[in-house]
Amino acid sequence: MNTIPRPALILGLAGLIPFLWGAATVMRPELVVWGTQNIGARFVGPYVQLFYGAVILSFMSGVLWGFATKATGRMATAGYVLSVVPALWAFFMTGGGPVEAAMNLIAGFLALLLLDWHFWRLELAPPWWMHLRILLTAIVVLSLLPVVI
Repeated sequence: MNTIPRPALILGLAGLIPFLWGAATVMRPELVVWGTQNIGARFVGPYVQLFYGAVILSFMSGVLWGFATKATGRMATAGYVLSVVPALWAFFMTGGGPVEAAMNLIAGFLALLLLDWHFWRLELAPPWWMHLRILLTAIVVLSLLPVVI
């Protein structure tokens, strides 16, 4: 079964809101003013995207860790090691200013997609996993592009 379960799809798409809102505020300065006045400066522009992106990479480390628990022996060990990479990447690579951080997040999410594929190929992820991850990753990367352009 390759159909994405409805709750996973809905929650995955809802998880894109901070990325999309951040992109909108990068491209439309009037939204920065509104957002700053109504929800706070931390929740507009690249700030919301960069902080949330680091959180999501860390969250995805936990998801991969969960997949690794389905393996045994050396495959499990390799899975655990690979599963911490997205969180470490977010921790070490998202400082230094918005453009550099956004470029590093894009690289991190693309590398995460490769890790997703690896776990999926090992049949540790559900059959529908890559359909969801490709969709979400494409939108995340596209939403981060206005920061780096």
